[in-house]
Amino acid sequence: MSKQPATRIVVADDHPLFRGALRQAVSHAIAGAEVSEVGSLEALTEALAGGGDADLVLLDLSMPGVQGFSGLLFLRADHPEIPVMVVSANDDPAVIRRCIEFGALGFLPKTADVAQMGEAIRAVLDGGVWTPPGVDLTAPVDAEVADMVRRLSTLTPQQVRVLMMLSEGLLNKQIAYELGVSEATVKAHVSAILTKLDVDSRTQAVIAASKIAGTAWANLGTGSAA
Repeated sequence: MSKQPATRIVVADDHPLFRGALRQAVSHAIAGAEVSEVGSLEALTEALAGGGDADLVLLDLSMPGVQGFSGLLFLRADHPEIPVMVVSANDDPAVIRRCIEFGALGFLPKTADVAQMGEAIRAVLDGGVWTPPGVDLTAPVDAEVADMVRRLSTLTPQQVRVLMMLSEGLLNKQIAYELGVSEATVKAHVSAILTKLDVDSRTQAVIAASKIAGTAWANLGTGSAA
């Protein structure tokens, strides 16, 4: 009789102590689970590309390479088949709702104890959606915000990365260097972003994203035009 493969969970958080707490919660909740720990978006991308499908990613909203919801957007675009639960110290109900709108299957506050962490992880692995008690996911959403959430969700992984770099103020040639592509490719990505977000300039694209993510995208890119 073939042995069932172990549940593989990737913990993406830049705080080693909290990664340890999540590892402990996973161990208590899922017998024999394999837990990988990473501390940046780049390391997470490498871990998921390195073979072996993950059954769940526990994703911090604030770690190197991530701004606001950009890490969640990138992960959902790059690996739509992998369930994601956001872990964050920011448990504002609006942030929690936005995470679910962007495709997360759960939201785990960093104030949760190990037992609650385990309950949340089991719920998502069983195919459910888990948020802290008392969070109303049915609250009405502003139509303009809902439309921009939908538009942002259509960006490809590379377009999400380009938008993140635009928000850091990088020029096209700098983005091309960072991504290892030509400037023409970057210009094509920027044009596609403007079309998908229905805006006229790179600055407007970053402003639109900042309205969704609060101040997290607030460094406006004012480099060369698309």
